[in-house]
Amino acid sequence: MLPINDAEPNRYIRIPYMTLTLIVVNTAILFWELNLSENWLYVVINTFGSTPSLLWAREGAGVISTITSMFLHGGLFHLTGNMLFLWVFGRRVEDACGPARFLLFYLLAGTSSDLITALVLPRHDIRGIGASGAIFGVMGAYLLLFPNGHIRTLYFLYLIPTWPRIRAFWFIFYYLAIQIVPAMNMYMNGVRYGIGYWAHLGGFFACFAIFLFLRPEAFERYMSNVPV
Repeated sequence: MLPINDAEPNRYIRIPYMTLTLIVVNTAILFWELNLSENWLYVVINTFGSTPSLLWAREGAGVISTITSMFLHGGLFHLTGNMLFLWVFGRRVEDACGPARFLLFYLLAGTSSDLITALVLPRHDIRGIGASGAIFGVMGAYLLLFPNGHIRTLYFLYLIPTWPRIRAFWFIFYYLAIQIVPAMNMYMNGVRYGIGYWAHLGGFFACFAIFLFLRPEAFERYMSNVPV
């Protein structure tokens, strides 16, 4: 089940400049990665990826890696999935914040995702890369700001593609729910996955900080129980 778009118009700005900028920057960095030699790529991932055990040991890029890691991706499929979610959910969240505030919130969510992973799994030594923690934060912010939103979704019904409009509430909580069991397996049983489930949860719960980044008018509308 993939999001295709949110057909609702923006209220404050026509073009989501920062969302587009983040997509372009992430894409450019991936193509830079793809042109590195295998040895240099290993150095880049090991230095600028976020590793909980290295954060506690103050090795590698340290806390800086919580920012640099969200701009690295493991391949075109990894990048495409993340940027699709960023476009669908980021556009209206940026509209409610403004480009600069949206960027700050995005970085906060991405940093939070890595720090929470380090707190929960301090001995974890798998390097985390990708924007998904920050994007889960954006999805959570979307849910708080636009609880009645609908997402056009690609869903295969017996191999037949369909495009239903699904309440954002159900779509986002579906993706949140499927993180919980593997995240608990990582914490309680030491199971190792190639996906940062705790990063997703950590990014999502950073969404409550979105109210610190809203435009004054958007905040007033939210507090007045009118659409943001």
